[in-house]
Amino acid sequence: VFLENIETFITQLNSINHINLFLTELKEEDTSCTMYPRPEGGPSQTPSVSGQKKVDVVCDALRKAMESMNPNKFCLSILTAYVKKTVPELEVALQKVHELRENPPAAAGAVSAEEALKYLLFLVNVNDLYEHSLGTYDFDLVLMVAEKSQKDPKEYLPFLNMLKNLEPNYQRYTIDKHLKRYRKALVHLSKTGEEHFTEVLQLVKEQKLFSEALKLYTTDSPQYKRLSSAYAEHLVEQQQAEQAGLLLWRCGLPARALQAFTSCSSWRNAICVAQQIPLPTDQLALLARDLAERLTEQRRYSEAALLLDQYAKDCEEAILALITGAVWEEALRLIYMHNRQDITETNLKPALLEAVNSQTGFLEAQVATFTRHRSRLAVVREQKEKARLDMLDEEGPDCPDAELYSEASSVMTASKYSQSNSRISSRSSKNRRKAERKKLSLKEGSPMEDRALMHALSEIISTVDKMREEIHSLLKSLVLFQFDKQAEKLQLVYEEALQTMEGAVPEVWPEALLNSNTPVTGPNSTANSIMASFQQQQQQKPAASQLDPEIPTAPKMKNGVKWKLTILK
Repeated sequence: VFLENIETFITQLNSINHINLFLTELKEEDTSCTMYPRPEGGPSQTPSVSGQKKVDVVCDALRKAMESMNPNKFCLSILTAYVKKTVPELEVALQKVHELRENPPAAAGAVSAEEALKYLLFLVNVNDLYEHSLGTYDFDLVLMVAEKSQKDPKEYLPFLNMLKNLEPNYQRYTIDKHLKRYRKALVHLSKTGEEHFTEVLQLVKEQKLFSEALKLYTTDSPQYKRLSSAYAEHLVEQQQAEQAGLLLWRCGLPARALQAFTSCSSWRNAICVAQQIPLPTDQLALLARDLAERLTEQRRYSEAALLLDQYAKDCEEAILALITGAVWEEALRLIYMHNRQDITETNLKPALLEAVNSQTGFLEAQVATFTRHRSRLAVVREQKEKARLDMLDEEGPDCPDAELYSEASSVMTASKYSQSNSRISSRSSKNRRKAERKKLSLKEGSPMEDRALMHALSEIISTVDKMREEIHSLLKSLVLFQFDKQAEKLQLVYEEALQTMEGAVPEVWPEALLNSNTPVTGPNSTANSIMASFQQQQQQKPAASQLDPEIPTAPKMKNGVKWKLTILK
């Protein structure tokens, strides 16, 4: 409604000072929410102007109305509307002043350029105004502002005279660099020609304006090539060697691109560049071996084997890489492809037997650790529940500390770690998570032992559950070579491990833990503890998982993944 009646508002105020006061007092605040909030449950009001700030909308609307009504009369208010925007448009305001100086209005009572400038100096810091006047590249305007300020001519005249003697684009570059408007400075400097390209390169490197600079030159120009090379060096320093390689490759520097791709194990790009160069066959084989070694260190055995087989022409090393990575079926494919059945006896079968023993032992150890943690968690919870009930019984239903012993928080959390939490809150999220993990100790009797046990149990479940496809592949290869006995044992051990862990989930993550409002009843409860529990329930507190972020969520097991072999049943 206000925006629809702007002219009425201006007419009724009928005072330049009042309009200026109104503009200067505007705040980016919705008073319908702050000063006059709606009752709870009342309809919410959507803002009438979306995506724009209120101050900017009102300033623009008033300015346009005043310009259409009487720009001479409302000159000072128009300047105020420019200056008081969230990002002040000082250059535009100064340009208005310059227009007044060039074309003084003939109307009686109109504001002169000197009055307008004096008013701007009242609204804006003189140094800010001087800097912004420089940004208009209008030296008459700069002098006009400087003369009205208290600046000593010795401060600005030598600088302005130096600027006047420069070529126009270099002059604008110098001004923009002085004002730290580096993107504009780059655009103007790029227009000054080849003789200043060294400065372009220096500015780009200092201010990291690589992407902006590349857009200013054609892709076939030598400047584009040099900028791409500099950008690639920067990307390598930032651990982004693959992107550096792409830049170098596309601008015709394949040797450096190959080096970048190799350093980050981007082997497909490296092979493409090597063949484009082209590398001799023996050097290509050496490159393939180097890349395969890097991939093996990263446990990317299938890719390493492909390089060894197709480019290094070493099928035996390729097969051994696949066996090391437990990629059994692919190893078998290469064995038959290259007619190397001897490797089946010398390497594949022994590796299968070693793998089944290793996996069986690993699973048995995981189940033993899981069972131990599960039993300990039950003991810890029982002790904390007993301590909570004892406190409720001794202190009565109004005991404020009883909640510290509930399932929703640990006994010592609030007291022992309150100072620690205040320090942690000021750290980065990564450091905060690391500090939170340090609190979770599996040491018996530690304040947050139950949380630490839950985390440990969750990790074991996730680790074992992720092994389904790996176990399935191993079982198939064991059956193929008639190692049925070992396969049956592995399948049984893994099935029992999954059943144990799946069955423990409701016990480790009970529903009561996710609902702190469950009333406490049972043979160990007393009248006081039951009363206190019901009083807590009435308070409708949030769930424990919301209050305590250290409670891990229950892991979801991938029961849909088929891993068992029917022939082993």
